[in-house]
Amino acid sequence: MIRLKRDYDDVAPDDGWRFLVERLWPRGVRKEALQIEEWVKDVAPSAEPRRWYDHDVAKWREFQRRYTAELDANAGAWTLLLDAARAGTITLVYAAKDTEHNSALLLKRFLDARTGDHS
Repeated sequence: MIRLKRDYDDVAPDDGWRFLVERLWPRGVRKEALQIEEWVKDVAPSAEPRRWYDHDVAKWREFQRRYTAELDANAGAWTLLLDAARAGTITLVYAAKDTEHNSALLLKRFLDARTGDHS
């Protein structure tokens, strides 16, 4: 099972393994507070689509296409997460304020499609 949590959300025992899935470290967040297994920078969108999107919801559909293409081309970046999700619960920790339009949500959908989980 794959879960999502913002970096400011409380850590819970049922989070399983926690992975930070941001290219940049979240501002104002101490490393100890996140309680992550690993910071998986390379699974986050690269600088070009991230800067282009700039959290503009009008660009959301195209951002989804660009980021998914990056994920398709870089299996090495997300294989760790897929293997961990197949072994148990993982939580993708992200920094975006928008809980409905962010790269972690797209990553979860991408991984869910590969684990057979469509929840």
